[in-house]
Amino acid sequence: MKLISANWKMNLTPSQTKEYIQRFLPLVEGIEDREILLCPPFTSLCVASEMLKDKKVRLGAQNCHFEPKGAFTGEISLDMLKELGVSYVIVGHSERRWVFGESDELINKKLTACLKAGIRPILCVGERIEEREAGLTFKVIETQIRLALSGIEAYTDSIDIAYEPVWAIGTGNPATPEDAQLVHAFIKDLLYSINPQHAGKTRVLYGGSVNPNNAPDFMKMKDVDGLLVGGASLDPESFAQIVKSF
Repeated sequence: MKLISANWKMNLTPSQTKEYIQRFLPLVEGIEDREILLCPPFTSLCVASEMLKDKKVRLGAQNCHFEPKGAFTGEISLDMLKELGVSYVIVGHSERRWVFGESDELINKKLTACLKAGIRPILCVGERIEEREAGLTFKVIETQIRLALSGIEAYTDSIDIAYEPVWAIGTGNPATPEDAQLVHAFIKDLLYSINPQHAGKTRVLYGGSVNPNNAPDFMKMKDVDGLLVGGASLDPESFAQIVKSF
């Protein structure tokens, strides 16, 4: 099943989240042939959890800590998220990598913790503009995936991957659907080489300046299994349009 995910990043207060969900749910009522995921900030998870209870729309988090509890000021554990009904966690988003300095080793720890907790991680990978211009796209992505999956290669069926070309995020200048298809096909071939038994069970999403106008073209691509939507998901009508665009 295709997965259409909204990553709100550091946007929308709890009251704004309540209004958003009230407007959004009627717009996607009756849709059952694709999975819809909302990933609000931590502060909005409680209100979102209550409003999405018994609904088809799934709840996700934008980050997590790999330890179950302890003296980690400002962090959120997977047990805390699970109690709120969170079923997905975004791991290794480019903003976590490049703004907050998260390493591949840390990302691997978070993925491992997600699997142990029974929460499905969405592993984000992608290249920066200088890496793309140097022809290193495939090398960068392979390195990120292999290091992230180190020691958990047998569980690729419990992980989704989002390709987010860093040079396209928030720029209004997305990769072309054909560019995305090339990278997605590469990722699927790589996953097959890592774990042939489960390769087909990992969805590969595209994320990078997705909007209602270009979403249908991305979803036409053979190896695009869904979308990770940033800015265009902050408006419920816009995100609903993306959800229904294919």
